[in-house]
Amino acid sequence: MAIFLDTRGRGTLGIGICDRCRRKMSIEELYSDPNSPGLRVCLMDRDEFDPYRLPARQPDVIVLQTYRPDVNIATDPAGIVSENDDQFIINEDQNEYFVP
Repeated sequence: MAIFLDTRGRGTLGIGICDRCRRKMSIEELYSDPNSPGLRVCLMDRDEFDPYRLPARQPDVIVLQTYRPDVNIATDPAGIVSENDDQFIINEDQNEYFVP
């Protein structure tokens, strides 16, 4: 037995079929599926948008306002650190090394 839909008061007389549940309804009640845009589905069968389908986020560009240039910060080997690490003693003539 055929089912006839009442299309009075609708903006269109078109009748469509849901691509998932195969029910016949007014074409105004069919929506594009967010995850598969080619499907026309009813509200009950419509999926929630899957955020994993979005393209990957681009990394943030982080630039420091003031940066230290790439220079050697090694200490002079002709020096010695005190026992409590608060002083660095340097030999007067840079050619000799301290012997601990």
